[in-house]
Amino acid sequence: MAEANHVNSEFDLVEQHDGKQNHHPRISLERIEKRTDIKAWVVKKVKKKCSCTTAKAKDLIFSFLPVLKWLPKYNVKENILGDLMSGLIVGILLVPQSIAYSLLAGQEPIYGLYTSFFASIIYFLFGTSRHISVGIFGVLCLMIGEVVDREVQRAGYDSDTHAYINNNSTLGPLTMNQTSQTFCDKSCYAITVGTTVTFIAGIYQVAMGFFQVGFISVYLSDSLLSGFVTGASFTILTSQAKYLLGLDIPRSNGVGSFITTWINIFKNIHKTNFCDLITSSLCFLVLIPTKELNERYKSKLKAPMPTELLVVIVATLVSHFGKLKEKYGSSVSGHIPTGFLPPQPPDWSLIPSIALDAVAIAIIGFAITVSLSEMFAKKHGYTVKPNQEMYAIGFCNIIPSFFHCITTSAALAKTLVKESTGCKTQISGVVTALVILLVLLVIAPLFYSLQKCVLGVITIVNLRGALRKLGDLPKMWRLSKVDTVIWTVTMLSSALISTELGLLIGVCFSLVCVVLRTQKPEGHLLGWVPDSEIYEPLPVYKDLQTKPGIQVFRFEAPIYYANKESFKSMLYKQTGINPVLELAAKKKIEKQKFSGKPANANGNQVETSVQLVSQQFEFHTIVIDCCAVQFLDTAGIHTLKEIHKDYEEIGIQVLLAQCNPSVRDSLHQGEYVKKEDTKFLFHSVHQAVEYALCASKQNGCCASEGQCRGKNQSVAKCRQ
Repeated sequence: MAEANHVNSEFDLVEQHDGKQNHHPRISLERIEKRTDIKAWVVKKVKKKCSCTTAKAKDLIFSFLPVLKWLPKYNVKENILGDLMSGLIVGILLVPQSIAYSLLAGQEPIYGLYTSFFASIIYFLFGTSRHISVGIFGVLCLMIGEVVDREVQRAGYDSDTHAYINNNSTLGPLTMNQTSQTFCDKSCYAITVGTTVTFIAGIYQVAMGFFQVGFISVYLSDSLLSGFVTGASFTILTSQAKYLLGLDIPRSNGVGSFITTWINIFKNIHKTNFCDLITSSLCFLVLIPTKELNERYKSKLKAPMPTELLVVIVATLVSHFGKLKEKYGSSVSGHIPTGFLPPQPPDWSLIPSIALDAVAIAIIGFAITVSLSEMFAKKHGYTVKPNQEMYAIGFCNIIPSFFHCITTSAALAKTLVKESTGCKTQISGVVTALVILLVLLVIAPLFYSLQKCVLGVITIVNLRGALRKLGDLPKMWRLSKVDTVIWTVTMLSSALISTELGLLIGVCFSLVCVVLRTQKPEGHLLGWVPDSEIYEPLPVYKDLQTKPGIQVFRFEAPIYYANKESFKSMLYKQTGINPVLELAAKKKIEKQKFSGKPANANGNQVETSVQLVSQQFEFHTIVIDCCAVQFLDTAGIHTLKEIHKDYEEIGIQVLLAQCNPSVRDSLHQGEYVKKEDTKFLFHSVHQAVEYALCASKQNGCCASEGQCRGKNQSVAKCRQ
């Protein structure tokens, strides 16, 4: 029992055994007073931030560049073999995927290789996870590609024009000797858009790390992210279907692009290139079984079979020597240059039109990276720093954006391969970068004759994991119906509307589900477990008992403005007494008595109402278990005050139990508890029930003065 004191919280314990009361000594809990001197606090913070010591500077540098901390301690003997093997395997897998995902992003194949190379190097310097593989990622490439296609169309490009003049560009095919301006063709403008989006997304991610707003990822639940990735996978599959059939149709953008693309495919199905169709079918027949074998026997295989690379090599040789482009009009990758292009800054004029698109890309990139890094760190028994991960992925976008790269993040499939092949540290990423560097410097031109349909097949085959989530829906439904609905809504909106709007719809729908669950939460009457101090819901457990004259009610949500009416109606329904109606009936009777007129000729209504008001209720105390009430707002406090007052007027007292400290503070500040009119707060339901039993003893007396302090209470009148 707690008195109305902001500092002390006092209560007594009363237990009954064999009809006797055992009185425990009073327990007094003294709250720690927290007095904050704003000026002193600000001065302290400023001194702490502005002070500079050698140790602090060292910690700052090591935290910003984690490689300086762990690399000197690198155990070559234990780690080098696993890092070399995993880095080599992931590098081999990344080469065909980087080329394939470049097409998904609307870019030339070389830019995907650039992206994977720079991302691996930069994450090695800034990252704290030892196992995740950072590089080109299909979903982000799809989002980049949608922005690129929109901006390319807005700029008025077609496949043959060289109309855009860019003062910064160094990629244009034609250079004017008279000026420093360079003509920029469609592919040049596409990478300019892509790098600008990447730069802005990286800025957002670093800013989120600086301001420590990683809590945003809390709103991206596992079901939401899974639904988004699956929905985006359908869009990716749709965008690659034209390559499988060898169709030359424009890429659809905006709302409903999924449906528009399939309509265009079926309209042009008669133009299918049978050479590309046969090649795609053969690649599927090879890749899908070998991928399944890799997954089924991954515990027995030291390394997965590099089937994708073998398919790329064989397909390139067949296309080159069979002259498939010349004879059958098959679409090929074209020239892939060697070496690196000079750095180029983003196009600042594009920022206003793509700034909003970069928000979704930034959030998805860091959410996937942070979640994967934490998952594998927990699995292998080490810790990662989420804010540093945000810095790392941000710099993996900012710095490479000057070197013609597109947005990167961690990817689950490649991370699983990296882990399963023995990865120990971030050195594995350096090995991967060296493999890609070899391709960039020497091997890249050899992929000239590689058919685009082969790249489309590689992209689609790598979507298997996300598409398999459809088969997990029954299990998900059994576990959580709400999560299943969130997954379905996010998946359908991401696929049928657009990826960005699908993510936004998913987040909004998820928040609405949270609000609805707090607006209409569970509320039950509780029963007592015999020979214990435990109270559980009566509808859930058998053989529970109730104390005579006492109703115990639990509300499983915070009490705030949105659900206050639900709380009251649920309480009235469960207890069976609505004090408002009881008071209204009482006032009506008093008014009729004062006027001396019955309600009807026989006076039946008056008689019935008098009996209603004068009857004794089955209980005299309501104990509200507040263990699940996380907080109260102003409306919640007023609601509790109204309930207490209304029930008190009809002779029923209301006791609160198991309020957490923040709820107790809210009750004190809202004057629910007043010094001149004490109400009781209890630290357990059992204490509240025992107090109510004590207060209702014969003659309304307790055994000692300390057991009840209620004054002028309609039910509990305690005397000396």
